[in-house]
Amino acid sequence: MAKLWDSKTLADWQRALESYDDVIARQGIARLPDLDRWYRVELPATIAARQKPHVTLADLVKLTEWKMTRGVWRARNLALVRGNDPALVVQTSTTALAKMPHPTAPIAGLAELAGVGPATASAVAAATMPSIYPFFDELVAAQIPGSGKLEYTLSHYTRYAAALRERADRLGHGWTPDMVERALWAHVGGKAGKAARAV
Repeated sequence: MAKLWDSKTLADWQRALESYDDVIARQGIARLPDLDRWYRVELPATIAARQKPHVTLADLVKLTEWKMTRGVWRARNLALVRGNDPALVVQTSTTALAKMPHPTAPIAGLAELAGVGPATASAVAAATMPSIYPFFDELVAAQIPGSGKLEYTLSHYTRYAAALRERADRLGHGWTPDMVERALWAHVGGKAGKAARAV
């Protein structure tokens, strides 16, 4: 499989991005297509419609379910997320999202909530401002040359997001870091592709 990261051809990236929905469907997980549509379409509109951008506990739980369904299921983390106080989620996320477009402050602020690390925090940020923040995904991180061993830390996310922002800028034509993330994830076939290559 040719590495999409090495391609400077816009058409290659566009094809990968356009395959995203099909790759989601090929994961073979019944809830994933609906969760993904909710995360990509409904949640951003809901956040944007609020007077001060924030997420509720219900949003955060469903977003975490999306993240784990698309990636690795971690029941303990989900339980921790569900245990957050609803008022604290609104307060913390309002404060964190008000710090946009700072590259790291919103991620650090959201990660103060129980069960929320840089990856889950990045999912909230990406749903709010996809022009700046990509979702932090291990399959995508593995495709970035020189990124080193994956660590779910703020410093690793900072390097990851900077690389995806730089690639979006180079691609031009309205590309965002969020689009770059989806194209790279789809290019390797998601976690179903990872499993197939491991056989």
